[in-house]
Amino acid sequence: MEADVLITARYEALKGILDERQRRLHVAVEAKVLGHGGVKRVSQATGVARGTILAGLKELAAPQPVVDGPHRVRRAGAGRKKLVDRNPGVREALERLVEPAARGDPQSPLRWTCKSLMQLACELGAQGHAISHVSVGVLLKELGYSLQGNRKTLEGASHPDRNAQFDYINDKTQAALSAGQPVISVDTKKKELVGRHKNAGKEWMPQGAPEPVKVHDFVDAALGRANPYGVYDVAHNAGWVSVGTDHDTASFAVATIRRWWQAMGQPLYPAAKELLIMAAGGGSNGSRVRLWKLELQRLADELGLSIRVSHFPPGTSKWNKIEHRLFSHLSLNWRGQPLVSHEVIVNLIAATTTRKGLKVRAALDPALYTKGVKVSDEAFAAIRLSRDDFHGEWNYVISPNQ
Repeated sequence: MEADVLITARYEALKGILDERQRRLHVAVEAKVLGHGGVKRVSQATGVARGTILAGLKELAAPQPVVDGPHRVRRAGAGRKKLVDRNPGVREALERLVEPAARGDPQSPLRWTCKSLMQLACELGAQGHAISHVSVGVLLKELGYSLQGNRKTLEGASHPDRNAQFDYINDKTQAALSAGQPVISVDTKKKELVGRHKNAGKEWMPQGAPEPVKVHDFVDAALGRANPYGVYDVAHNAGWVSVGTDHDTASFAVATIRRWWQAMGQPLYPAAKELLIMAAGGGSNGSRVRLWKLELQRLADELGLSIRVSHFPPGTSKWNKIEHRLFSHLSLNWRGQPLVSHEVIVNLIAATTTRKGLKVRAALDPALYTKGVKVSDEAFAAIRLSRDDFHGEWNYVISPNQ
């Protein structure tokens, strides 16, 4: 009927600007004006439930006094009760599922599973707590939980002179820089699979056309792995990276330092008398590696430079400057790109830069480096090694033979 069309039109025009109580009173007025059968007709014309219209008629017949201000929509205490009010035990049950060990329930059914919102909601339902996964998320936030990953903070046993060695390295570094002598930080970056393998991270690509890579990360027999060894010049914010194709040995490490000096170091430090090297305590440049010291002796003789070495204490290599001033930026630069060849790796490394002006040069080192080379006692004794009074196993100088 025409009246019903008008009811619909008025309701549609007003419902977007009226609050819940005003809409309820509006449809109640429409029903009251129509008289007998008005509730049914208004409900059909507007889609509002009959119970809502009847509630509005009651309010019209006996208006409620304003208690909490003129903008209250519902009377005090009205509306759906909170889940935790209707089911107080759901909070404790949820905490037992999320942190079963901490809550004294190591036999929780979700002790060894991924605790997704859906799984938590299903398990709570099985325990008699009806709840949706959305409400589980809301409740977890109220309890102070959030999605978090792992954080690398446990360093294991700490050497008692850990901080003292840091201070010692810093003093030696500042003294060398003040004297205009070269200071470098060296280390091996994580070995990388060469080939069309998945590389962590994302890169801008045409939508729906991701870079195809192999399903399995098996070593390609023809391409093998890449061993990037880096040298970072602290004073000039510049780096050199040799991409090795064979084993990561002390000979490879010192060969990289030699290539850095020939390509970058010597032009920058023509009057250098001593080279300070900051290195990790383990790996190919470890403090206990005899071959590392023997190769440094050969380098010192070749360059005519004294070589001072300071190693970081065990478990603290992440504090080496090359890690966060060079290697971290290399990983960002090649994120999401498969390292299909050694040449691609070299080009990606050499293209790395930062807002602070980092410059990087890189080259492929196809030489073969034999593993397990033994240094005899006679050869080791011939090294002109002078150990510092403070932790001579970490701090020492190798002088060139005259």
